[in-house]
Amino acid sequence: MFDSGNLSDRGFTVARGLIGPEECRALAALWPEPERFRSRVVMQRHGYGQGEYQYFRYPLPEPVERLRQALYPELATVANRWNELLGLERRFPPTLEGWLRECHAAGQARPTPLLLHYGPGDYNCLHRDLYGDLVFPIQATILLSRPDGDFEGGEFLLVEQRPRMQSRGEVVPLAQGDAVLFAVNQRPAKGTRGWHRTAMRHGVSSLRRGERFTLGIIFHDAA
Repeated sequence: MFDSGNLSDRGFTVARGLIGPEECRALAALWPEPERFRSRVVMQRHGYGQGEYQYFRYPLPEPVERLRQALYPELATVANRWNELLGLERRFPPTLEGWLRECHAAGQARPTPLLLHYGPGDYNCLHRDLYGDLVFPIQATILLSRPDGDFEGGEFLLVEQRPRMQSRGEVVPLAQGDAVLFAVNQRPAKGTRGWHRTAMRHGVSSLRRGERFTLGIIFHDAA
């Protein structure tokens, strides 16, 4: 489904054509249905950028639940390897149900998958999606709109903050239906003295024209 080697080596990878155009349009069409969502955030009110996003409520829409379930097992294998390299004790269960049971037992029970909407001039500041003490270290963003058709600009951005070095930026080109899988907070990187943690943040550059919808799939629930 995706290149786990690239995810480990660079902290991100792209799954091309993860979903088709029809499903992309159907997911974007959920935006004006308030009963689907538990909360709505206007980014500029909080200094997060400019644009809006809405968190889905449980039960998640079937396509969102299916994607979350399908992506988790392989990502859990990568996440466990990362923790081993970093000397961290936590190991993630092989199923999403097992992991969410741990989240809910710790008081993190609010769903975190979300739908994001950007218009002309909108952008998303560099950030990390941390919602409690329990964090699954990899997440996914799926582009639902067509670059150079539905919108222009709005590139997905990653910045890696390397210890004792200047930060490294990356623009990740995406087509409609592509998913970028990336480190939520930190990933292992090999240096001259062995493995160390390198921090990552993500965001979206300013839209020049049109509308951009994306689906965010986060695997830990919120407190």
